[in-house]
Amino acid sequence: MEIKLNIKMCWLDTKFLVIFLLFFGDVVSALEEPEYQIIKNTPNFEIRHYSEYLVAEVTLKGSFNSSGNQAFRILAGYIFGSNQTSEKMKMTAPVESQVISASEKMKMTAPVMSVDNNYDEHIYRFVMEKKYTLDSLPIPDDERIRLIKVAPKFMAVKKFSGRWSEKNYQKSKKALIESLISENIETIGLPIFARYNAPFVPWFLRRNEIMIQINWDA
Repeated sequence: MEIKLNIKMCWLDTKFLVIFLLFFGDVVSALEEPEYQIIKNTPNFEIRHYSEYLVAEVTLKGSFNSSGNQAFRILAGYIFGSNQTSEKMKMTAPVESQVISASEKMKMTAPVMSVDNNYDEHIYRFVMEKKYTLDSLPIPDDERIRLIKVAPKFMAVKKFSGRWSEKNYQKSKKALIESLISENIETIGLPIFARYNAPFVPWFLRRNEIMIQINWDA
């Protein structure tokens, strides 16, 4: 029984590795991204205006790494055909994630709290192809997946390379927020960790970004 289970898990891991290779195999090829216009460049960040786009998202509790692995399997399953029309969709970039820390959840839900508040919540998103609308996107088989229209917005963005570690995320997030404070730029909501490459891309070649919505008077 244990051998069969191990074989099944290896097959699942291989399947999702194949998905990654199919979608991300060409390191230099450009994947479809949300449309944006660069409004301003500074030494520490750039300001972009994003047009409306669609995402499939899922929210999970857990650690920084474990939640990401689980979320990818769920969302990759959706675009690989786990939907009511069995439609296969192309991978786009970036894969977005946000962290709602346990302390933030306590602020949001106080005075009602539970044991679950000891765990961070992680929101992960796949950007959908531009050809779709909310009405034309296939309905996910997994009820945890939400299909959402993201409204146009101004974002402050800090680029960095390196591994997808929580340490690198926190370091870059802190640097971006400090830069925005020094420029008296008001932020809105939670930072977004944007990943543009596959895991097998060498860490020093990866394009990563920390993004946060800002109040910008165009």
